[in-house]
Amino acid sequence: MSDVFMNTYHRLPVTFAKGEGAWLTDVNGKKYLDFCSGIAVNCLGHNYPPLVKAISEQAAKFNHICNYYMSDISEAFAEKLVAACAGAGMRKVFLGNSGAEANEGACKIARKYSLVKHGPGRHQIVTLRGSFHGRTITTLAATGQDVFHKDFGPFTEGFSYIPGGDIAALDNALDPNTTAGFLLEAIQGESGIRPQSKEYVAAAAKLCAERDILLMFDEVQAGVGRTGTFLACEAYHDEHGLGIKPDVVTLAKGLCGGIPVGAVLAGEKAMDVFQISDHGSTFGGNPLAAAAGIVVLDTVTKPDFLKEIARKGAKFESTIKGWKDPKVKEIRARGLMLGVDITEEAWPVLEKGISRVYSEKDAHGLLLLSAGKNTLRLLPPYIISDAEIEQGLEILKSCL
Repeated sequence: MSDVFMNTYHRLPVTFAKGEGAWLTDVNGKKYLDFCSGIAVNCLGHNYPPLVKAISEQAAKFNHICNYYMSDISEAFAEKLVAACAGAGMRKVFLGNSGAEANEGACKIARKYSLVKHGPGRHQIVTLRGSFHGRTITTLAATGQDVFHKDFGPFTEGFSYIPGGDIAALDNALDPNTTAGFLLEAIQGESGIRPQSKEYVAAAAKLCAERDILLMFDEVQAGVGRTGTFLACEAYHDEHGLGIKPDVVTLAKGLCGGIPVGAVLAGEKAMDVFQISDHGSTFGGNPLAAAAGIVVLDTVTKPDFLKEIARKGAKFESTIKGWKDPKVKEIRARGLMLGVDITEEAWPVLEKGISRVYSEKDAHGLLLLSAGKNTLRLLPPYIISDAEIEQGLEILKSCL
């Protein structure tokens, strides 16, 4: 491996040269079944023909324009994205480049909304312990995991953390005199695929509405169909059984199928908070990303496609449970977003996955993720076949 990169990643010893569907091939020609999707990014797999075609056709027109102007492709993408999120009450969108950037935008919206509506002093953003919202100084401040805070302080002030699932703690933290917004993941990804309960989300929606605190869902990892609904928050309902209508939703990762993107969507209460010069992003709304995003949206928003994500996720879950392996302590799953707690450390299993010989005829590896010390995280592409699921899980079983 090249030594010119800064030493920021614990890399596994493999270098990839090409991909096809749910498979990646390294520089030596060995194939690996991909249960990572680039950490929930390559939702339609690798070398997906409609995606390749759309990006190529847009590249032949133009790659980028200044945001003083509008591009036809970016406008079309934004309209499709808002329509896809309309069921959750979203009305307008700001386009950026990453999940961290999207979450920064959400925090800015909450603080300006509160300042304009209620005056200074009401700027606190509440997040959950175990959350992960990004690696910039501000989104690290929003992240409720001490392990990510080491060596980088002082952080942006005005963030506090509470335990998920504790409604009394939530009630106490959402002080209407000091709090601008509550930012949460419906399913925490980096801490091991941990869903919030329906009762907790319903309580959050009620408290935020009563106290005029913006309810903001970080859907960077769980959104864009990953859990079997387009937005993970769509599976939750308020105290009256009605669908949750957040004030702000953030997206990134899988939204453009492998091209960098970030999006902040806002409902009626927050959609006009940003005004000219309040926010910006040089590459936001990039035409190549927009072209790719249209393909993703046209594919993933189809009801039958979302049902298949849910079905495949259930197949993963039932198969692993069926092993009755004492090394598997617990499995948490929502669609194709799965966390598997094991009795041993997760990282050596990742190492076994890439070195595994699946058969004498074909040497196949398996790409896995970890989420904490003892949790395997599975985020396969949506287009994975049943046969590939079975093949990959056989490799995983042998690695355990």
